[in-house]
Amino acid sequence: MIFILFISFVILLRLGELVLSNKNEKWLLQNGAVEYGKKHYPLIVALHILFFISLIIEYFNQDVLSFNLNILITYFILLVFKIWVVSSLGKYWNTKIYHIKNAPLVKKGIYNYIKHPNYLIVILEIVLIPLVFNLYYTAVIFTILNAIILNIRIKEENRVLLI
Repeated sequence: MIFILFISFVILLRLGELVLSNKNEKWLLQNGAVEYGKKHYPLIVALHILFFISLIIEYFNQDVLSFNLNILITYFILLVFKIWVVSSLGKYWNTKIYHIKNAPLVKKGIYNYIKHPNYLIVILEIVLIPLVFNLYYTAVIFTILNAIILNIRIKEENRVLLI
């Protein structure tokens, strides 16, 4: 029951992020933004969908169903940092890479301290979410896949930031 509630919460959170991203995307496009990284974005979407499928499959194929309260609490603390990232970027926050020519870089909030905090949070989410329920295969496999995709993504974003 805890697993279903938790995974439902995380999925609803992701869907809420997509709604916000779409809202921000409209604003960005109205303000002259250009999208970059279109080739790798479907890989990110696929990774996250497969991540949830893997979580569910691995959980229901475990012999012993349990959860780790400390990791669950850590995940909820991480969400505070995610809120900080999203609020720091405001209308610039998006799941895609957009650039508005001559727009200043956001250097407030958490962006005063970390260059790509959103990606750090995603890395930690990919690790923590499965570990809440001792889903080690999902944690390891998707951490590796996420690292590969983020390597491509961060290179593209850094290139765009120089434009």
